[in-house]
Amino acid sequence: MENDAYKYLVDAAQKLNQADKELFKPEEDIVTYLVCKNSQFAIENYLRGYLTKKGIETFKYKTIDSLYEQCKKINKGFEKVNLSDFNCKNQDTDTKFCNDISKVSKCYEIANNLDTFLRKEKVI
Repeated sequence: MENDAYKYLVDAAQKLNQADKELFKPEEDIVTYLVCKNSQFAIENYLRGYLTKKGIETFKYKTIDSLYEQCKKINKGFEKVNLSDFNCKNQDTDTKFCNDISKVSKCYEIANNLDTFLRKEKVI
């Protein structure tokens, strides 16, 4: 399970990095879909990686919100990572995306905050 957790966490960091590179292009060159999807997958994989590292099978959790709620049950510190501005938390990430730059910036910010939180917790 440790190996699976590592894969999730590495993939999450790579997706966050891809979103970061896209977001810091000149505004007219940004492909918002890429920022959105990479941020979504980073959030999902950070949460799955954390749960997997804690020995929890994540296949039954289909949404980011269900993963997040499980993480909060294990570690109340997850409440510091506010998902209230994340519009896709109750849907399958494969079916939802945004094209608005302010919305994708929020998704990126949440993924980045999650990365920071997990680093402080020494998970990654």
